Amino acid sequence: MDMSASGLPFDDVRRLIPMMPGPDEDAVATVKARDQELTKPAGALGRLEDIVEWVAAWQGKGQPEIRRPIVCVFAGNHGVVKHGVSPYPQSVTRQMLENFAAGGAAINQICAAYDLGFKVFDLALDLPTDDFTQGAALDEKSCVATMAFGMEAIAGGADLLCLGEMGIGNTTSAAAIFAALYGGPVAKWVGRGTGVDDAGLARKRAVVEQALATHAGHLDDPLEVLRRLGGREVAAIAGAILAARLQRIPVILDGYVVCAAAAVLKAMDPGALDHCIAGHRSAEGGHGEVLERLGLEPILDLGMRLGEGTGAALAAGIVKAAVAAHNGMATFAQAAVSQRPDAP
Repeated sequence: MDMSASGLPFDDVRRLIPMMPGPDEDAVATVKARDQELTKPAGALGRLEDIVEWVAAWQGKGQPEIRRPIVCVFAGNHGVVKHGVSPYPQSVTRQMLENFAAGGAAINQICAAYDLGFKVFDLALDLPTDDFTQGAALDEKSCVATMAFGMEAIAGGADLLCLGEMGIGNTTSAAAIFAALYGGPVAKWVGRGTGVDDAGLARKRAVVEQALATHAGHLDDPLEVLRRLGGREVAAIAGAILAARLQRIPVILDGYVVCAAAAVLKAMDPGALDHCIAGHRSAEGGHGEVLERLGLEPILDLGMRLGEGTGAALAAGIVKAAVAAHNGMATFAQAAVSQRPDAP
């Protein structure tokens, strides 16, 4: 979709929001009806049953299926790294992409274990965003173009999308976005990222404080928050979430940085994330409170804070199992198992 035709590209993004489809209630009703016939007590699979209903609602299928799950990891570099907000040099972003390509990262192993497709997107790593303590990270045209790129990431087709990121400095960007959207003390949103020491943590907090001061008066619009304080990977993820909604693909969100992109969309429309589920509760920063504000209950809480889409990919294994159980279980009639006398 061309989102650069007008002179006001953010308007093109805004026009997509009212086009978002809602859940398919007929598909949910079909799932619920079959669930009553399966060889188990009603509600015995707990949240797994809710997950199947969620997949059905957003795929628009009374018999949901997961045949083409994919993990998409978006990578970007950040000009704010010059302020010492990470213990790692910016070159690590590209080195990790090479590690992904060689199959040597944690996310590679998880995708292999759960038979998930895997794609990585290099978002102009040699051209970091501008230092957002001094000005906007991205101009409007570049931000929209990057969102459009993210929208095209699922052009090859998928029936479950897991979103992840890689980018030295991007937890600082995410913290700034949350601070701008939600307010409160900056310390609430700034975590240790890749493992900064106390001095590094203080620098991160100061950087976010300075960014909020620099952009004061321009942060009422969520898309302005995105372009001024975000990164290319954050913008691309926002585009991917929106495209998945328009194409009826359920989405599993990873951790802190991915949720920063999701938070921008949620701020634009309260229902923008209804097709999304939180893969896990990250140990980074205020992710627990972020999830509460997004209205998302995580599937997993394993103390992870790696990124790379690892939490989303692990949760995809559970989603796949939930759908497989629903589709593959025998009914009481098929298995010749007696139901409760009071069963409908």
